Amino acid sequence: MSQNSKRQPTLDAKRLFDALLRQNLSTFIQRCFNELEPSANYRHNWHIDALAHALSEVAAGRCKRLVITIPPRSLKSLSASIAFPAWLLGRNPRRKIICASYGKALTEDLAGKHRRIVNSAWYRDLFPAMRIDPRKDTISEIRTTAGGYRLTTTVGGPLTGRGGDIIIIDDPIKAADAESEAARNTVNTWFKETVLSRLDDKTVGAIIIVMQRVHVGDLAGHVLKAGGWTHLDLPAISPELQSVLTGPKNFHNFWKGDLLHADRDTQQVLDELRTSMGTAAFSAQYLQRPVPAGGNRIKIGWFSRYDTLPDTSDPNWKIVQSWDTASKADELNDYSVGITALVYKREAIYILDVVRARLEYPDLKKKIIATKHRFKADYVLIEDKGSGMSLIQDLKRDGIFAKPIKPEGDKVVRMSTCSAPIESGAVFLPNHAPWLEPFEHELMAFDKGIHDDQVDALSQLINWAIKGSRYTLDNIG
Repeated sequence: MSQNSKRQPTLDAKRLFDALLRQNLSTFIQRCFNELEPSANYRHNWHIDALAHALSEVAAGRCKRLVITIPPRSLKSLSASIAFPAWLLGRNPRRKIICASYGKALTEDLAGKHRRIVNSAWYRDLFPAMRIDPRKDTISEIRTTAGGYRLTTTVGGPLTGRGGDIIIIDDPIKAADAESEAARNTVNTWFKETVLSRLDDKTVGAIIIVMQRVHVGDLAGHVLKAGGWTHLDLPAISPELQSVLTGPKNFHNFWKGDLLHADRDTQQVLDELRTSMGTAAFSAQYLQRPVPAGGNRIKIGWFSRYDTLPDTSDPNWKIVQSWDTASKADELNDYSVGITALVYKREAIYILDVVRARLEYPDLKKKIIATKHRFKADYVLIEDKGSGMSLIQDLKRDGIFAKPIKPEGDKVVRMSTCSAPIESGAVFLPNHAPWLEPFEHELMAFDKGIHDDQVDALSQLINWAIKGSRYTLDNIG
């Protein structure tokens, strides 16, 4: 066998790989990662294919307005602001691309990494027709000899006299500025008054916004409310089943409760982030579900507050526990929740404690028994369906008579019937409790949040306590 024939398979493999890099953006993103982070371990995940497919649809002219919402550290900037412009210019050096981010340091970092890619030997070998004009090879702009370019600017910065085929806005506002209405208005006004006019051909030009959510009024929220945008939504934990396109004919089923990248951000990692960041920031930046100040359907300001409990010598005061359970194998990503409350007829409900945990059936049963004994509960309410039916029967054999509750209407309807007693001040929350912040946040997020188990347990409690004029705690057991 000749020396040339021995090398032939390697040369053929390289030609095939180069062809794949030219045609497949997901593969190109991985090659860029290896160039920029040679000592790091690239861990591929389906969401990279989803990002690449959405961006490829823009490149092909099939999508002209794209919003991508995705958690931090998910390779969004590498994909959208570094690899994608390089791939576009390699395939068509006449492309005119404008990239904008919230600050000078960030825009220069992204531009510098893009320059490293397009000036690398493998890239020049891959796209020989894409030649950089040496007179315009700077941190702010790379121009090709064919007249195309990648131009860098900051959000809010001027673009006088400059236009583009594709405008990429990557993290238009930093999380620290999210609560500033003035900062948000500056970004949104810049978008309306500057960005929209910078497309050279508004009939075919495209705009891409890629960001982590930081506020209901951020740029993603602003444009999605207006409508007309394709939205690729990739939360760290899926709130519901969605079939996400990962290619022209391929999709990934992102099931409710699934983690976006479990190999990297495990449930433990996400739980620790939620604790360190606070639930509000975590919901926005990681779950892509920012919560309006005060809440969606239920306003936190409606609840009364207490530091000390009332005198409970009146026998009409009762301890009531309401459980929303999830114990089947396919519900392990849901929580079981038990709310303990001090209830006085229909007049007052003091929330004393909230248990929220992922528990298998045997542990859930033990938790219900232990919590009942801890608070000496008079009544235990359990929804009479699914795993709750078995719990009610098993608890009865152990001498605990749980009251089966048959839900009426959907979750929104059941919670809506609770709004009047909450708004009237009949439901009290403590001023301080270790469970209070996640409890309040879930209420504020309903019905746009990832989880609603605490909401279900609360609505079950309130609806049971206030049902009809015939209600007394002595005749309901």
